[in-house]
Amino acid sequence: MGVFYLVWFPDNSHQKAIIKYAIFVPMKKVDYIIVGCGLAGIAFCEQLRAHNQSFLVFEDASQHSSSVAVGLYNPVVLKRFTEVWKAKELLELALPKYQILEQLLNATLDYKHPVYRRFSSIEEQNQWFLASDKPKLAYYLSTNILKNSSTEIHAPYGFGEVLHSGRIDTAELIKRYRRHLIEQELLIEESFSYDDLIIKNDSILYKEIESKNVIFAEGFGVLKNPYFKTLPLRVAKGEIITIKAPKLKIDFILKASVFIVPLNDNLYAVGATYNWEDKTNVSTDKAKQELLNKLKTIISCEFEVVDHVAGIRPTVKDRRPLVGRHSKCKNVYVLNGLGTRGVMIAPYVANALYNFIEKQMPLDKEIDINRFI
Repeated sequence: MGVFYLVWFPDNSHQKAIIKYAIFVPMKKVDYIIVGCGLAGIAFCEQLRAHNQSFLVFEDASQHSSSVAVGLYNPVVLKRFTEVWKAKELLELALPKYQILEQLLNATLDYKHPVYRRFSSIEEQNQWFLASDKPKLAYYLSTNILKNSSTEIHAPYGFGEVLHSGRIDTAELIKRYRRHLIEQELLIEESFSYDDLIIKNDSILYKEIESKNVIFAEGFGVLKNPYFKTLPLRVAKGEIITIKAPKLKIDFILKASVFIVPLNDNLYAVGATYNWEDKTNVSTDKAKQELLNKLKTIISCEFEVVDHVAGIRPTVKDRRPLVGRHSKCKNVYVLNGLGTRGVMIAPYVANALYNFIEKQMPLDKEIDINRFI
């Protein structure tokens, strides 16, 4: 199977175009087309690579949520001292996957830092102790209150330490993974045209490509996708600044009204904001000032802002991912809605979707898009 392209040349004598010759282009056959190369798309690529399935990825770099995210993995909701949804299961699956990616890409991606939750009162200390007695949280919450030893941080009530936490360098991951796909001739750097998608009973045709399935992992771009645009995806714009603070000298992730994450060379990421109205990737002075005002209540040392980025998070009203098959097109799937915990969730949902497609294993009802139908 292939595609014929007719090549036209003008016939000056008759003032009309005539066909000179036709070019036959054979179809490229793959098991999967993946649209999107953020955390969700990469996680699904890795499922396919592990099972020797062929694929092509379409990516136009229009989505920024994964590449601008700080990439924290933290098993505890520190605002309420509760366990993150499926925290243990997510981390046990995700962290080995990132180790594999480090080897594949020859890069350091996983930076293991404890999270220090700054207490604002004695009452918060008591709430921490109560939470650390809960069976699901005991593994993650240290029962020792850490005293503040830094003159550059304002924390008179000390910190609670969250264990088994850290940061995945998502920007480096996406940059290197895209490069890897290019080297393997698996990345097509262009926008995906929904109008050119032809869906048959047992295959997908897209221009010169024939595929068994297509996976849409587009982030908030799915709002323009005619197959899944009715899903209840909400977008939350987030902005992060990077500061240089030579005197701060911390090797842990500090969580207060904002988080402060050590990077390298005295650089720290500070974030993040939430904006449910603005749907652009443009950073704003308003968000920057909000972050600076909060930051100045936490640290007292001098610093300078060296970077400021914005991205759109794809979130869902019930805070669960959107995974599943189109109701009528049986080889069209969605992998989306990872929200603010994409680093932890992406490998889990990619594994679940792969098993659903290839092994006919049912999806968890909490992530299945059928919950909204």
